[in-house]
Amino acid sequence: MPKYMTKQRKALLEFLSNHADEELSARHIAELLNDDSISISAVYRNLSALEQEGKIRRVTKSGSREVFYQYTDCHECKDCLHLSCEKCGKTYHMNMPDADRLVQALAQNDEFAIDKSNTVLYGICKDCNKKEKL
Repeated sequence: MPKYMTKQRKALLEFLSNHADEELSARHIAELLNDDSISISAVYRNLSALEQEGKIRRVTKSGSREVFYQYTDCHECKDCLHLSCEKCGKTYHMNMPDADRLVQALAQNDEFAIDKSNTVLYGICKDCNKKEKL
């Protein structure tokens, strides 16, 4: 059940929806929302509630103890596999036909059902690959 829509919660939701393709730490979110006078404790409190409501997902990255959050309550994120670049941190939506083929193949061959809304594949995006080759 959604919580009461406070000014801080509204500012946080608006910010997250405008950065839906990014995985951000609570501290980074608080720093970027500094002008909206939202405290770090309010950010953590609201992120926890939004995670319970299924509006955001919580991510930890290999080699890091820091926790990141990504807004998933937008139409584009529903039932979508995500690709996350380990170099630049950008998150992409996987091409739906390719994602569906992958999910179906795993279900058929390995009898494993993937929760698409909670699945992120990590690698290096094409832009970062190009930079490395230069």
